[in-house]
Amino acid sequence: MTPDEPRGAVLAREDRLPPERVALVDLLDRLLAGGVVVSGDLVLSIADIDLVRISVRALIMSVRSTDEE
Repeated sequence: MTPDEPRGAVLAREDRLPPERVALVDLLDRLLAGGVVVSGDLVLSIADIDLVRISVRALIMSVRSTDEE
């Protein structure tokens, strides 16, 4: 890989990426059409003593509206 060559070109040449480009908007549309689950844990502690524990899980997906008149 040379400094002028993008990393994606090298990965595509090694058959590790598809040769066509995908726009970020298209990628987000594909992800949101099926839904994405985001989860995480946050622990606040002082001197190795856990004071607060927060667990978060969220489902993010697109919603289509139909106008029936």
